[in-house]
Amino acid sequence: MKQGTRRSAGGFVFFYERKAEGPARLGILISRRHAARSTDRNRIKRCLREAFRQAHPGLASMDLLIRPPHGMKPTARIVLQLQDLLSKLGR
Repeated sequence: MKQGTRRSAGGFVFFYERKAEGPARLGILISRRHAARSTDRNRIKRCLREAFRQAHPGLASMDLLIRPPHGMKPTARIVLQLQDLLSKLGR
């Protein structure tokens, strides 16, 4: 997080660092402040993973850490929004 690049978009905060080779890797930073119930946090993580999985072929070689916005509700619209943000980030 200290050496990589930080970018905010759509309420999400992305920390990333480009690598010379290898596939893109995902990390998720979510706490009780984001959602008090563990089931809600797990749903949010599932949405983030799904968006990353769908955007993965277009991403460059990087390590990516995503911090979602506080109070985020896991919906299909969020997955689409995150896919769009990841595609812009991967360029």
